[in-house]
Amino acid sequence: MHGVASLDRSRYVSLATLRRTGAEVRTPVWFAALDGRLYVFSAGGAGKVKRLRHTSRVRIAACDARGRVRDAWRDATARIVTDAGTIARARAAFVAKYGWQIRVFDFFSWLGGRIRRRAWIEICLDGGPDMAPIPPTFGPSPA
Repeated sequence: MHGVASLDRSRYVSLATLRRTGAEVRTPVWFAALDGRLYVFSAGGAGKVKRLRHTSRVRIAACDARGRVRDAWRDATARIVTDAGTIARARAAFVAKYGWQIRVFDFFSWLGGRIRRRAWIEICLDGGPDMAPIPPTFGPSPA
């Protein structure tokens, strides 16, 4: 079974981002599906967010809370989302999926002031809906 619908049955996905060296870093994360894409949030200064600014290539697989992979890895493209409307819709998808757990998590993030520094990540499975091109954020600027 392939696609976002099959992943959405899992509570976690392992998000594998790439270091500049090409080494993969795997992180189990909560996610929500919306319009054929997956959404993840993280602290704005987290390593996965920094790595996504370098390269949009990622891999994902359904996993448990400890990161033990339970399904095949899938190639995907990810980008950091800044559009307030998209973020609001993604957050609503999280509330629908995780209910009271996300509300408690958000409350403590709000208390600690971390909710304002949150980064939202949109993931599109390769072969899924087209994503807008992601501009490079490193290297020499064109002359």
